Amino acid sequence: MTDKLIIVESPAKANTIKKFLGGNTKVVASMGHIRDLPKSKLGIDIEHDFEPEYINIRGKASLINSLKKDAQQAKKVYLATDPDREGEAIAWHLAYILGISPDEICRITFNEITKEAVKEAVKHPRKIDLNLTDAQQARRILDRIVGYKISPVLWKKVKRGLSAGRVQSVAVRLICEREDEIEKFKPEEYWNITAILSDKKTKKQFESKLIGKNKEKLELHSKEEVDDVLKDLDKAKFIVEDVTTGEKKRTPAPPFTTSTMQQEASRKLSFAIRKTMSVAQTLYEGVKIPDRGVTGLITYMRTDSTRISEEARRAAKEVVERNFGEEYYENRYYKMKNDSQDAHEAIRPTYLDLSPEKVKDYLTLDQYKLYRLIYNRFIASQMSAAIYDTITIDINANDYNFRTSGQSIRFKGFMCLYVEDVDDKKESEELGIANIPYLNKKDELNKEDIETKQSFSEPPPRYTEASLVKTLEEKGIGRPSTYAPTITTILARNYIEKIQRQLAPTELGKIVNKLLIENFHDVINVEFTAEMEEQFDRIAEGNKKWKETIREFYKPFSKVVEKVDKELEHVKLEYEVSDVKCEKCGRNMVIKIGKYGKFLACPGYPECRNAKPIIEEIDVPCPKCGGKVQIRKTRKKRNYYICENNPKSCDYISWTKPKPGEKVEETDEELKKEVAKKKRTTKRTKTATKKTTKTTARKRKTSK
Repeated sequence: MTDKLIIVESPAKANTIKKFLGGNTKVVASMGHIRDLPKSKLGIDIEHDFEPEYINIRGKASLINSLKKDAQQAKKVYLATDPDREGEAIAWHLAYILGISPDEICRITFNEITKEAVKEAVKHPRKIDLNLTDAQQARRILDRIVGYKISPVLWKKVKRGLSAGRVQSVAVRLICEREDEIEKFKPEEYWNITAILSDKKTKKQFESKLIGKNKEKLELHSKEEVDDVLKDLDKAKFIVEDVTTGEKKRTPAPPFTTSTMQQEASRKLSFAIRKTMSVAQTLYEGVKIPDRGVTGLITYMRTDSTRISEEARRAAKEVVERNFGEEYYENRYYKMKNDSQDAHEAIRPTYLDLSPEKVKDYLTLDQYKLYRLIYNRFIASQMSAAIYDTITIDINANDYNFRTSGQSIRFKGFMCLYVEDVDDKKESEELGIANIPYLNKKDELNKEDIETKQSFSEPPPRYTEASLVKTLEEKGIGRPSTYAPTITTILARNYIEKIQRQLAPTELGKIVNKLLIENFHDVINVEFTAEMEEQFDRIAEGNKKWKETIREFYKPFSKVVEKVDKELEHVKLEYEVSDVKCEKCGRNMVIKIGKYGKFLACPGYPECRNAKPIIEEIDVPCPKCGGKVQIRKTRKKRNYYICENNPKSCDYISWTKPKPGEKVEETDEELKKEVAKKKRTTKRTKTATKKTTKTTARKRKTSK
């Protein structure tokens, strides 16, 4: 008989906290959720007030039996799943499975896996928070209803296996709308004029940009307008009108929340959102450190709070003053957003004496990179502001206004450790103060030259994972725990694809998005999705009942689904007809969308099942044999170029597009091996699929 049984979610977490608890205590893992809605059906009893029909997850029977046995042999059971809504729901399901009353004091939580935090949690257990559990249930059930009611519409009209979701479909919509903006964008011509000036005394040269005329902003959109300005400036005197010096401060960014960590890891480390969360999980659950054993290095990684404990604040002060000096420390408190849940602290290191360099040898490269990012960001958040000396010189030339700005850093402050990246990286047009001569009002300057530059406005950039997360957060769509699975799902469904780290909609994504917007506009939109997040927050706070929220949503939603189903019953998707003839029946083949993009299919399906890939060709002949060159894709969807006669009579293959008239003798052997590997994998997959199909057919025949 054990004194205490503590159930956590993962084995890694279990191993870490085992060493903190002496005596007759056992720590085991539930391996995440143990009960959920069934996959084979809706699993919600609509007729009986949306009662969920939970079942034990397939494959977890032996684990559940083991947990029951451990619970029976323990004097006290503590449920120590993650400290968020999802963790609370897992604890609630565990209590049901193990026969623990909802009124029993059995729930413990900790924001960091340290000896002090774990022991303190065991001293102060509480009841399972049913408000948090209800908020999770409301999200799960509403998302199940949306997915299971809308997805069949996509199956009928597009193809089977597709899915729709309250959050994922809005994310796809944002990406599609951005792509529409890019496609419709018409570049506008604009010109910049820069004067190269010099001080008459020192002969020191500097640049000054034209910003206006007669104190009003001036925009130039044609060469003719530029020529008119140049005529006016031909014999103009450049006179200093005003000189302003000052001081500018730059404050550090707050410690990480989940979304800011995901964004910064994407920008600085090129980590996908899913990878960031996976690596952070290992740092939270514990890493083996000599003389310390398995140690949790960061606090809980799913949070939207920038709050930090006073203990962590004091520890940060010691690190800053020891490593940089007293003048580099500043006790900072960060204002949180109105919709922040503030259930946990910001993401920070648990032990500040374990610097990234001290533990580097015990971490994987990815763990080290992310830990260093979290550690430095936290320390920098408690450091002094950077201080700049600034200067602005306004110059008049025949009523045209020119301006020169400069800045130089006087005190680096937090910037000696960490500087936050941004998505829109624009080069600073300000010069260093040292490059600007000392000038006074009414000084006349020499005009050395006038430079003009033609430019064109650019379309908005495609979303990256980082900027999409930022937009979802700003619009109140989803929560920290949902961003990674949302992006993972829409990539896996082939609704979007990554092109040089940017997210673009596929043809399939565009078709699905168009169908959903036209028929489920009130559900697949930003406002509704954000409003539902607010409803979930109200449930978590105990200010609303979860079934009431589902009732309010379901009645109008079910009418829309019924109406759409009837209207689309007789509607057929129009496919683009190609000029390629079907070899089997002679019909003109149509272009359809599959898992891997567009392909040619016979319109006579199911009588004629002929289908083949669309092969894109370029207008440059093969540099080896003169044949046609085709564009293909690797397993990672990177384009490469290959001769149509490869491998029969020509072995030309290249990453780069061939140039007209170029001759090539060498063959890219590495690319050749990669393509061959892809072919072997495809062949094995097809063979396995055929075997599975035959086995399934035999089983059906036997059962009959």
